[in-house]
Amino acid sequence: MSIVVRFAPSPTGFIHVGNLRAALLNYLFALKNKGRFILRIDDTDLERSEERFEQAIKQDLSWLGLNWEITFNQSQRFERYAQAAEYLKSIGRLYPCFETPEELDFMRKRQLSQGKPPIYNRQALGLSDSDKAKFETQGRKPHWRFKLVEDEIAWNDLIRGPVMFQGLFASDPVLIREDAVPLYTLPSVVDDMDYGVTHIIRGEDHVTNTAVQIQLLNALKGLDGIKCAQMEYAHFSLIVDASGQGFSKRAGSLSIGTLREEGIEPMTIHSLLAKLGTSDPMEPRHNLDDLANELDFSKFSKSGPKFSVEDLHKMNAKYLHSLPFAEIESRLKAILPNVTENFWKVVGGNVDHLEEITYWWEVCQGNIEPVVEDKTFIQQASDFLPETDWDESTWINWTNAIKEKTGKKGKDLFMPLRLALTGRPHGPEMKQFLPLMRADVVRGRLQKAVK
Repeated sequence: MSIVVRFAPSPTGFIHVGNLRAALLNYLFALKNKGRFILRIDDTDLERSEERFEQAIKQDLSWLGLNWEITFNQSQRFERYAQAAEYLKSIGRLYPCFETPEELDFMRKRQLSQGKPPIYNRQALGLSDSDKAKFETQGRKPHWRFKLVEDEIAWNDLIRGPVMFQGLFASDPVLIREDAVPLYTLPSVVDDMDYGVTHIIRGEDHVTNTAVQIQLLNALKGLDGIKCAQMEYAHFSLIVDASGQGFSKRAGSLSIGTLREEGIEPMTIHSLLAKLGTSDPMEPRHNLDDLANELDFSKFSKSGPKFSVEDLHKMNAKYLHSLPFAEIESRLKAILPNVTENFWKVVGGNVDHLEEITYWWEVCQGNIEPVVEDKTFIQQASDFLPETDWDESTWINWTNAIKEKTGKKGKDLFMPLRLALTGRPHGPEMKQFLPLMRADVVRGRLQKAVK
C-alpha cells in the first residue's frame, strides 16, 4: 500500500510553528515510507480565506523544503461535496434542522441546568413534511446534521494508543450551514477518501473530530469515485509557548515568515520541531532525510512540550557552527563575495545567524573603534608587533614578548589587546583571527588606540 498523507492549512492567516509541526511530521512520515505528501488548501470559509495567506503558506513551505506532490483548493470542489451530501441524504444519514442559533443556545442551557450533557436531542428527526414546509414559508433555511450511529467508535492511534468514543454521547454534527456551505468535516473526509489518504497525522485537538469522521467514512463507502475508505491516525500533543499558551494564527503567534526574517535556518526549525516532545536529544540535523529516518511515533510524549524561541536561536547557532564551508559556500558568497573557507573556519563558531558574517568581516577588515584604557600598554605592545608573515604562532610570540616586557599575564594581557584590535570583548580565538587581519589594519588600529 502506498502511503499518502496531507497537510491542510486554512488560508486565514500566516502559518506558525504549531501549524508547521503538523506539516513537518506528515512530510517526514511520507519521506520515510516513500509516500506522497499532499498540500490541501482548506478554503471553504470564503469570507475569511485570503489569496495572500495562501501564497504565503506556499512560500513558507517551499522555503522550508517541504515540497508537495499534489495541491488543490477545497473551494474548487463544492460540486463534489454536494454530491456526497445528496448521497448521505439518500441513505438517511443527513437530515435538515430548522432551529435558530438562539433556540439551540436555549436548549443547551436548559440541558445543563438539568444536569444533562448539552447534546442535540434530534427533535428535527420528528418533523413532518408539513412542518418543514411551514418553517420554509417563515423564511427559515435548514442546516444539515449527520446522524451518528450509537456504537462504539475505536481506533488504535499511532501515538496515543487505543482510543474509544461512544456515539451515544456525542451530538450529531452539522455538516452543511443554512447558506448551503459545507463545514470542515464533510469536505475533509470526502477529500481524504478521493485522494487516497492513508494516514492522518495531526494535533490532539482533532481527536473528537476523528471519532465523527470515522463514522462519516463508513457512511460514505458507497459513494462513487472514492479511493480509500480506511485510514490510520496519529494525534500528537500540541506545543505551547513559554507561558503555557497555545499557538494561534488569530493571536498573531510566531509566524514562519518572522523566523525567516530573523535569520533562522530551515533545518534549525525542522531539527527542533521534529524532536520536540520526544525522547530524542535536541541536536541539529543537516537534512530532512536524517530526520525522516529517525521519526518514531513511539517516542512521542502525550504531554504538551514547550516551544522556546531562545532554544530555537541556540539551535540555529549550533547548526551553523556545524556546517562545513562547502555546504554553505554559495549562500555565504551571496552575502559576502570575498569570504574564504579559512575565514569561515575561524569566525563560523561566532555566527549565530548567517548575516552576521558581514559583522565579523567588518571587525576583521573594516573601520572599527578601538577600546583602550591603558595607552602606554598598547604603545608597548605595538613596539613588539612582528614584521614577518603572520600565522597562528604570531599571536603567541607577540603576547609572550609583551608579557616578558610588561609582566602582564592572563586576562590583563589578552583582553586589552583584543579590545584594541577588534573593539569587542568576545570573538574568535585571536591566534586564528590575527592572521586574517592585514598587517596595515592591525598597526593602524594600534596607532589609533594610542592617539
